[in-house]
Amino acid sequence: MDLLGSILGSMDKPPVKDKQEKQKFEKQKKVYESMKNHQREELNRFRVYAEERLGRLMKDSNRHFMEFQPLDQVHRSIVHDIAETAGLSAVSFGVEGERYIVVYKKEHPPSEDELNARKNGEIWNQEVAEQYAERRLLRLNQLKEQSDQSDNNKSANAPVSDYNKKYRHLFGQDAAMDVASRTQINRSYGYVPSENKKDVRSIEQTMADIVARKKLKTQKNEPAAVEEPSTQIGMK
Repeated sequence: MDLLGSILGSMDKPPVKDKQEKQKFEKQKKVYESMKNHQREELNRFRVYAEERLGRLMKDSNRHFMEFQPLDQVHRSIVHDIAETAGLSAVSFGVEGERYIVVYKKEHPPSEDELNARKNGEIWNQEVAEQYAERRLLRLNQLKEQSDQSDNNKSANAPVSDYNKKYRHLFGQDAAMDVASRTQINRSYGYVPSENKKDVRSIEQTMADIVARKKLKTQKNEPAAVEEPSTQIGMK
């Protein structure tokens, strides 16, 4: 009877292990909520800090942009949100872990040289700006030289087809076209006369006509043959 009572009495009380687990869970929950509240407060402080900095940028007519220190994704999203609300443009540069934001006034966007320099991981300042300007000018000069060389090659290889320009330096502007229109091919050089270019005869017909003309010309130039009397006996 005593054994049964002790068993029943132990069943009425919760196990000691479950109580410890519950206490541990409650403690972890409090720590998590405390960290979450601390993070929320920290983000609110950063938002106030970013708003103050961008407010000074908008009031300063001599500044065109403002650069922030490297930030994680959450803090960068806050800066993007504030910049968009204020009518500014925010651009992120760098690799993750060192990624930072530069906020520009929309009336003063970044130049192509600045974007390229920041994408290459360089710090943008007056010295770097001058270096990129020199490189860009050098590339433009090289492209211009290549273009001029290409145009010269095309001009050197182009056939002369404008007879007006061809004869202008010889006969003047007014007579150039008249001379070009009266230019004829010399027959003695073996060229096909222009009147024969529309000949539709076949090669066999052309050769036969040439042979016939030569034969007729030969017959006309030969003297007429004199018929001699027959000397054979018995011929009448």
